[in-house]
Amino acid sequence: MVTASQTASRLLRSGPAGAAELGEQLQAAVAEMAGWMDEYGDFSPHPSLDVEVGALERAADELRTRLRENYPFFHPRYIGQMLKPPHPVAVIGYVTAMLVNPNNHALDGGPATARMEKEVVSQLAAMFGFDQHLGHLTSSGTIANLEALFVARETHPGKVVAYSADAHYTHARMCRLLGVDGRAVRTVADGTMDLQALKELLRTGAVGTVVATTGTTGLGAVDPVHQIVALCRRYGARVHVDAAYGGFFRLIADDGADGVAAAPFTAIADCDSVVIDPHKHGLQPYGCGAVLFKDPGVARHYLHDSPYTYFTSDELHLGEISLECSRAGAAAAALWLTLRLLPLTPEGLGAVLRPGRRAALAWSRHIAASEQLSLYQHPQLDILTYYPTRDRLSQVDRASAHLLARGMQLPPAQSLFVATYSVDAAALAARGHRLVADVPHGRILRSVLMKPETEQHIPSLHQQVLDLLGDSQG
Repeated sequence: MVTASQTASRLLRSGPAGAAELGEQLQAAVAEMAGWMDEYGDFSPHPSLDVEVGALERAADELRTRLRENYPFFHPRYIGQMLKPPHPVAVIGYVTAMLVNPNNHALDGGPATARMEKEVVSQLAAMFGFDQHLGHLTSSGTIANLEALFVARETHPGKVVAYSADAHYTHARMCRLLGVDGRAVRTVADGTMDLQALKELLRTGAVGTVVATTGTTGLGAVDPVHQIVALCRRYGARVHVDAAYGGFFRLIADDGADGVAAAPFTAIADCDSVVIDPHKHGLQPYGCGAVLFKDPGVARHYLHDSPYTYFTSDELHLGEISLECSRAGAAAAALWLTLRLLPLTPEGLGAVLRPGRRAALAWSRHIAASEQLSLYQHPQLDILTYYPTRDRLSQVDRASAHLLARGMQLPPAQSLFVATYSVDAAALAARGHRLVADVPHGRILRSVLMKPETEQHIPSLHQQVLDLLGDSQG
């Protein structure tokens, strides 16, 4: 028998190291929820739902085999895209609630998880400094941004939505979907919005909302939100912040040696809306995004009539402030449980982000001291961009492609997974890189260092990149 003191001293670790403990917790969750179901009385499941266990085992074996075709998102040598498994705590929360399968559209579809959603959204709002708010979880950052731009259109009909040229491509797409005039504002050398270009656009009086990005998905660039807010207030425009990727860096926005610049993140408190993706740095399974508005009055833009819902309570039903209808209550349960263990504090979830930031800074120093690699630009968050030092852009492109392919072809225990990023001659020149632009575009290397374990592997990762480049003929 496991005593309370023994349980208190045990750790639930992430990755394969915690598989046994995760299995125990999931088994307990299934048993506990089955016991709750039994309280409502026994019944006979319909035979149409029965499946033969042997057939299940064969199919499940095929499933597990096919899942091995994935890349090892969990491993420190996977530094390609913004992908990593959810925290085991989030898995436990999701699976436990999924056994009930609540729908957070209306309170009668998920009364418990709807309350959890309101609680976690309030915590997110507090992290950003909103003293009041209206918000909810979404299935993705894309949908969260769609809702923010929907409110932007309704608030300032006929007005332009402006976003940086390096903002996520969905802003242009969502503007087309909404019938809104979207304008891309050019960027400066570090990939952030050009304030002079923005000022010129604002002067026309045509802009209703400006989208600032705190962490572009390509470079991890952080727009100067504090300066954008000041400009927008002068010209009567709203400010929406796309913090889908970088939002949780608010927890370490302290101007410290292993933190990030404070001003852009603290200025979010003065903005009109913000989106964030807990399924990125928030350790959640896909899909879990969130949209928050500073003015609760924007609820008027969501008004609709549904005679068969919203009848169990006079409280706010989340479907009344959402463009989406059915949404997984399990996502709210997973985030709620995670934040109980890793709260939105510098010492809680912030301690998970800081190693990735240190990793990006450490690797940038290795690259700066290297003759074989060149730093494309200094990392602002935990995304690193760099390239093989060559004379011509075509050579950089070939060497980058070689490294990408060769790293994935190595045996599993030695494999390396990076990503590439397309640049042109103008972008290179703006950052002071002197290459012969013999092709219009070329691929450089890009690494996302969002797993805290990566920090300890930076020396070996750097050496492995150098080794792979050594056998390249690019």
